[in-house]
Amino acid sequence: MLPEPDPTLCRLLADDLRAAGYRSAELRSAWGPQADDAVARGLLGPAMRALGDRRDPLAVLGRLWGLGRAVTRDDLATALPSVGVAGVVALGLVAEDGDAVAPMVLVRPQAIADADGEEEWWIASDLDEAALGGPLPEDHVLGVGGASQTLARLQVTWRAASALDIGTGCGIQALRLRRLVPRVVATDISERALRFTRLNALLNDVDGIETRHGSLFEPVEGEVFERVASNPPFVITPRVAGVPAYEYRDGGLEGDALVASVIASVGAHLAPGGVAQSLGNWEYRDGKSGLDRVKGWVDPELDAWVIEREVLDPLAYAELWVRDGGTVPGTPAYAGLIDAWLEDFDRRGVTGIGFGYVLLRRPLAGAPTLARYERVAGGGEAAFGPHLAACLEEHDRAALIDDDGLAAATLRVASDVTEARHHRPGEESPSVIELRQGGGFGRTIEVDPALAALVGACDGDLAVGPLVGAIAELLEVDADDLRADLLPRVRELIVAGFLRFLDA
Repeated sequence: MLPEPDPTLCRLLADDLRAAGYRSAELRSAWGPQADDAVARGLLGPAMRALGDRRDPLAVLGRLWGLGRAVTRDDLATALPSVGVAGVVALGLVAEDGDAVAPMVLVRPQAIADADGEEEWWIASDLDEAALGGPLPEDHVLGVGGASQTLARLQVTWRAASALDIGTGCGIQALRLRRLVPRVVATDISERALRFTRLNALLNDVDGIETRHGSLFEPVEGEVFERVASNPPFVITPRVAGVPAYEYRDGGLEGDALVASVIASVGAHLAPGGVAQSLGNWEYRDGKSGLDRVKGWVDPELDAWVIEREVLDPLAYAELWVRDGGTVPGTPAYAGLIDAWLEDFDRRGVTGIGFGYVLLRRPLAGAPTLARYERVAGGGEAAFGPHLAACLEEHDRAALIDDDGLAAATLRVASDVTEARHHRPGEESPSVIELRQGGGFGRTIEVDPALAALVGACDGDLAVGPLVGAIAELLEVDADDLRADLLPRVRELIVAGFLRFLDA
């Protein structure tokens, strides 16, 4: 078990890491961009060769905690003059073996950027499969992986008074939330994970994070929060002998029941106006859509925006997560695990597995106004959080006004929207008109000439109603009929981020 972190030793270690220049950019420069990309893929050889026989503090710490390789005691003592080798042994971060010091964990720099600017933290986690040279132990505490980065980038940028991080792991979501709220409660079923969370908070001098041990919402029974984030153990894993159940990814329930429980339960812990965001997998069973199944889990008193990014077939899904655990193709263990996954899916009639994002919100007053369940494959995740926040704000404004109010509103085209027209050779009129979104989810929407004309004229000068009248006259169609056709589609363009209210 990782020892309880000592605040004084953490502070001294942070001083040494800072003095050594142990940062993302410096490490990437030390071993080069190609080796840095290889490290992200679990290939350590290029970085080790690039560091060669360098014994400066950055190289020593990069070998030890960036790559998970042993260093000499003398080199580590030089690299950590404040905390010393004895200090990091006491923290449980290394173990001595004669003149060698071996890493017990990874401590990697993690750069972030948000509305408050750029920040860099040191994030401690368990040794990964590249450092271990084999499959992970079942109590493994994951570092900052792809899923946790995705959830962090999804977070809406609104400030709040309190936040809850369910299944905190190494604590990366709690750290991110703390930049927006003064108080974060972080829960996990793994006491080891909670100790990593406390260690990382101390190492980065972040206060206001309280850790609680327990499953899902049990540690916060009866409490409500304005923000909830969860990267739950959503991986669908066969519940049979011989299949490892990793605490960081496997919830211990059959199929997608863990994700269903999180989605169904979170509403009881949302304050009015509170937002919950999570990742999840959901199954397609016996011809029923995964998104339809998610819709049945959502509390009808909540606003809901569920986005499915991809759907994998059972074989591709099994291969993904068997490899994630460190079991490689071509081995008997690999074949046996794949077969266990496929047999489990077949037994329960699973034909596909969806992955996506769930955003739920408790309305401040009245009934819910948002129920979007959609498949969106494009976009750059770096801008998802601000994009979601802006779209929700625009949705709220549009939901408060009727069609007369919308017709009286003045709109403008979002700055990232472009238009593409496709013509058949020799034809003057386009056969296809598309509106394309450069940011956010990178949507492409096909529109007809009337809607294209309206969007093109939304430059902040005239209200929607007069624009519709002018377009109806130009196209020689009935203005009331055109208004009835266009206004619902204008609302959709507002929620999707193509159109903004003038003063937004």
